[in-house]
Amino acid sequence: MSLKDYFETNKGVGVLSTADGNGKVDSAIYSRPHLIENGTVAWIMRDRLSHSNLQSNPYASFLFKEDGEGYSGKRLFLTKVGEEQNTERLQSLRRRKSAYNDGEDRFLVFFKVDKELPLVGDGN
Repeated sequence: MSLKDYFETNKGVGVLSTADGNGKVDSAIYSRPHLIENGTVAWIMRDRLSHSNLQSNPYASFLFKEDGEGYSGKRLFLTKVGEEQNTERLQSLRRRKSAYNDGEDRFLVFFKVDKELPLVGDGN
């Protein structure tokens, strides 16, 4: 099953982990990724700690636990490959359509998936 099909058919909780240039780690709750052309994944971010960390260290991981009992899900190992700020594409990808009225910038951050593993185990 492709990542696009997987994330379109499964709901759950996701955690994006990043580290700054000195290796100090942060984890934050994030939605399912947006699947972009060529297997790239993206998330919409505010300019908070996760986004700040990615400015000095392009590597991240995303852990996704499917709803329900047990430990089904995925782990994605990622490398940042680009970002856009306040673009029309970002607006078109938003899942919650309420207006942004807080004046904060939003970033659409793109990642290459370096490795995909199940939530539990090594995939073998």
